[in-house]
Amino acid sequence: MPTIHIDKKRLFDHLGNEYDTEGFRELSFKFGVELEEVTYKGDEKDEDNMELKIDISANRYDLLCFEGLSRALGIYLGREQTPNYRIAPGAKPQRIVVAKECAQVRPFVVGAVLRGVKLTPERHQSFIDLQEKLHLTLCHRRTLVSIGTHDLDTVQGPFTYEARKPEDIKFIPLNQTELMDGHRLIEFYGAKDSPIEKYLHIIRDSPVFPVVYDANGTVMSLPPLINSNHSKITLDTRNIFIEITATDLTKVGVALNIMLTMFSGYCAEPFAVEPVEVVYPDGKSIVYPDLEPITMHTTAKCLNSIVGIDLSSDDIVKLLRKMSLDAVVENADKGEISVKVPPTRPDVLQECDIAEDLAIAFGYDNIPRVPNSEATVGVPLPLNKLSDIARKEIAMAGWTEALTFSLCSHDENFKNLRRTDSGDEAVVLKKPQTIEFQVCRTTLLPGLLKCIRENKNHPLPFKMFEVSDVMIKNPDRPRGTQNQRRACALFSSTSAQFEIIS
Repeated sequence: MPTIHIDKKRLFDHLGNEYDTEGFRELSFKFGVELEEVTYKGDEKDEDNMELKIDISANRYDLLCFEGLSRALGIYLGREQTPNYRIAPGAKPQRIVVAKECAQVRPFVVGAVLRGVKLTPERHQSFIDLQEKLHLTLCHRRTLVSIGTHDLDTVQGPFTYEARKPEDIKFIPLNQTELMDGHRLIEFYGAKDSPIEKYLHIIRDSPVFPVVYDANGTVMSLPPLINSNHSKITLDTRNIFIEITATDLTKVGVALNIMLTMFSGYCAEPFAVEPVEVVYPDGKSIVYPDLEPITMHTTAKCLNSIVGIDLSSDDIVKLLRKMSLDAVVENADKGEISVKVPPTRPDVLQECDIAEDLAIAFGYDNIPRVPNSEATVGVPLPLNKLSDIARKEIAMAGWTEALTFSLCSHDENFKNLRRTDSGDEAVVLKKPQTIEFQVCRTTLLPGLLKCIRENKNHPLPFKMFEVSDVMIKNPDRPRGTQNQRRACALFSSTSAQFEIIS
């Protein structure tokens, strides 16, 4: 669950100063977020220097900054209307041309322009903080998506997205003065305690690095690591060019929409953004962003049954609008409701998500408590039932069950068992915290052998077993892996024969 820090005075001013700390705590809880604590910024402990530490649901990317949270609360309280996010009419799209070599590293790129933005120190910091929150959550620490923002007045389109050898990429990184190539940049940030260091592994071993150029050949960014100092955004920036590269086309669209919707309110024409045309190597051209709301259809009967209430279609529509969902009654007789999901709400995917927002707007405390009218009996999965039977029978035969770690070292899984790693069997952790946990086990034997090793002082014989899962690679599965339930038994004594196992 991500946590954000919001200036208390700024937020309370936005809400009309109608709440004290405890009142806001109750409001945030009803809305679905949680005020964790109130702290001070810096050493000055006065009322104007306080900030709110708020826990946000992991799927609510639109609440990860002051702009999103304040706007959502304003709509929830009826103080604001849901904005009309749109493409600025008549705007000529900037263009990004994608080179075919980018398919080796990060194949996708999207973009947009915020025109006539007015930045203040608070807005500028919020803009930076939102990027980092998205990088840590939606973007999976920049492995799937990385966001680059630039002062459009310092560069010139059309832009190109390329993949070049590290030694061929030369620029001055953000907030630095030294001209570096790709190798020097990896060395520079890898040798110091820098926030960039934890992202170096994403492209360090790649033969080519992704890079964004303007029409003059000026490097703008080296995703997913760092932007160029040349196009740095300052308080004087008025036109912001956003480019986002990715390996996941769905998440990159979500990231772009969140960045745009949160800060387009500061544009000269509020909530209007300029598009960017992306031209791929096969000649396919796509214009971003897509800010059109997604229309979903449901019924009052369905929503009422999920939440456990009994409201009319009109009442449901009013409550959904408090949650930034533009709902209208399509057929009053049948209770049919049409809901337009704005680009700020990628978490709304189906009817149960709409019902969740209805429950929040109605108030969980107001939902009537009723006894469960359905008698249900839990039934174990067939695999778990078989596993329990096997455990019981083996234990009744005099064997002791062990429960060992599902992670082990590479040597324990292969070398110590005189097995060869073919590379297509074990799932390897990218950044293991200890040498003992490098791979997901593909056999249960290492864990039992370690149990014997750690209990050598106990009297013989050892009769141990384990019934548990191992993990192996499977390219046909969505995640590329699968679990397999296996049983393993180990007998250790001064004399051991195969008839012990049989």
